[in-house]
Amino acid sequence: METEKMKAKAGQLYDANYDAELLAERAACKEICYELNTLRPLQTKERENIVRRLLGKTGKVFTIESPFYCDYGYNIEVGENFFINMNCVILDEAKVTFGDNVFIAPGCGFYTAGHPLDVEQRNKGLEYAYPITIGNNVWIGGHVCVLPGVTIGDNTVIGAGSVVTKNIPANVLAAGNPCRVIREITEEDKDKYRK
Repeated sequence: METEKMKAKAGQLYDANYDAELLAERAACKEICYELNTLRPLQTKERENIVRRLLGKTGKVFTIESPFYCDYGYNIEVGENFFINMNCVILDEAKVTFGDNVFIAPGCGFYTAGHPLDVEQRNKGLEYAYPITIGNNVWIGGHVCVLPGVTIGDNTVIGAGSVVTKNIPANVLAAGNPCRVIREITEEDKDKYRK
């Protein structure tokens, strides 16, 4: 028998609101997030241990500032030298993968889940979930919203306040609502902030 969790993993509509297994997993995740978010700032070892317990995969070096919220945790994988600033929300109904050297500014959201446009399906508690993939060496500015199914390429910068609805290629500066490529990142950018 196909479970709601299996349907979600396959990218099909699934029951997110009333399925006992998914409700229990989200409740357990909320408990771990609460534990993480109530630690004192200098409890760094405890924070690291909780994050390793919460997420599906971590590198050796990472920082996740509180508060941090996610739905399941086990669907999130982060690479080396990973940093999330405060007030990040990851709705990880599908896999969310972050590469190495990813920096995420405050107030960002990564949302793999979406709801049908059809009101009857939506009112039944049905939703879909599509994976999000963030490449290596990506900087995501403050209050960026990344929607289901998006891939952001290596070495890319997403400007603050962007709503990323479609894939963004590697080696570009992209911004806006909806987010679009502004320009390529070039060798000249290496000297931009040198005086």
